[in-house]
Amino acid sequence: MSYRAGRLAEEIKKVLTDLLQTELKDPRINPMTSVTSVSVSKDLRYAKVYVSVLGSEDKKKETLEGLKSASGFIRSEIGKRIRLRYHPEISFELDKSIQHSLEINRILQDLKKDKGCD
Repeated sequence: MSYRAGRLAEEIKKVLTDLLQTELKDPRINPMTSVTSVSVSKDLRYAKVYVSVLGSEDKKKETLEGLKSASGFIRSEIGKRIRLRYHPEISFELDKSIQHSLEINRILQDLKKDKGCD
């Protein structure tokens, strides 16, 4: 990722975090949603946002639907807060890395108990 794309990704992450905490009022969006990372294309026209949602699979799907329906509003807010020639088109992906690390941690704890280690 180029330096400019990296800076833009960080700025988008800040704006999205702020929007999730203060302005997005869609009931489908879980309050325990966080932006884990953002990747921006080389031409700065597309941004893929990875979000982590705490809760059931249904809650995760609802949250993604809510975010996708709010993507127009989110894109316009990014345009207002970050001066760019083109406002990147936003797509949302579920980040499963936190879930995956929790699962690995649970397996390691189970192994530790089976061996009798403390």
